[in-house]
Amino acid sequence: MKFKANFISEENLNQNNSIYSNHISEKNNEEEINQNNENEWYIQIEKIGLKAPIQEGTNKENLEDYVGLFEESPKERGNICLAAHNRGYKNNYFSRIKELKEGDEITYTYKNIKRTYIVTKHEIIQNTDWSNLENTKENKITLITCVENEPEYRRCIQGVEK
Repeated sequence: MKFKANFISEENLNQNNSIYSNHISEKNNEEEINQNNENEWYIQIEKIGLKAPIQEGTNKENLEDYVGLFEESPKERGNICLAAHNRGYKNNYFSRIKELKEGDEITYTYKNIKRTYIVTKHEIIQNTDWSNLENTKENKITLITCVENEPEYRRCIQGVEK
């Protein structure tokens, strides 16, 4: 077996090393960007200045730092169902969703999938009403949060894909 080696003088090494380092940095940045795109998962609502990370699950720990995806909810197609706090916690991502009206836009990004939804429903529901969380063939998004000082109710906002 023969090995081929290229030897570089010390003077050329410094010049080539900076070129090589730049090439590696550019390559690492490209890989990092691609990995970030694959790992991105967030909701964005420009009207209320919201861009928040999403994590699967709506338990107390998740909702401290993330918007939570309901356990039975799909991530890519159908009715994507999300929940978050709106007051009294470290992160109150849904503090301003009560400002949303029909026609407003919600953007959902999961890995390389980006969907825009138009708000079609904004209502107060009983905290026992799970009908809005049922999966659908139509691509929808459902946002759920508490109603201030009314523990038996939830605010429900739904949008359909644009």
